[in-house]
Amino acid sequence: MENQTDIKTGAVAAPDRDAVEQFTVGILVNNHFGVLNRVAGLYAKRCYNIDSLAVGETEDPRFSRMTIVSTGDAYMREQVVKQLRKLHDVKAVVLFDKGATVSLEHVLVKLKVNPAHSVSISDLVDRFSGKIKGFGPDYAVVEITGDTPKIEAFLEAARPCGIIECCRSGRIALSHGLTHVMEVK
Repeated sequence: MENQTDIKTGAVAAPDRDAVEQFTVGILVNNHFGVLNRVAGLYAKRCYNIDSLAVGETEDPRFSRMTIVSTGDAYMREQVVKQLRKLHDVKAVVLFDKGATVSLEHVLVKLKVNPAHSVSISDLVDRFSGKIKGFGPDYAVVEITGDTPKIEAFLEAARPCGIIECCRSGRIALSHGLTHVMEVK
């Protein structure tokens, strides 16, 4: 990142190390009632927004895994991880590194079927490696899985067809490699 020079004073500013950007946190928690509420409450108390949240049971039914995407600076990232680690039902927390992570989301989209449209739904679905999961005389339900840019590109390409409704899963993520980064301690 390049240094910025203030035109009026001539002072050279240091690079912005606390740039606001999206970050992904993985959390391993006890799988029982109230845990999601406590984790979401931690974000709410500190006025942090959750951009995306996905929760599901792990390979061990005693635990659930949460993937939370937020936007903030380095201080916010540090505070989120510190505060999450203090919660009783939280067993592990990891801040995912963009370069060492596989992340994706899942979307179901209900599209209008109209033969007059220049965009063929089946061609569109094939182009994005999706599947048609249901249909009726006037609609088709389409499933797409991929990274966020792929999902955004599909939604933009599907707009001319007419999006009736859309349901996104939120981002899920795992780190590369054989290491299990979120083990119960």
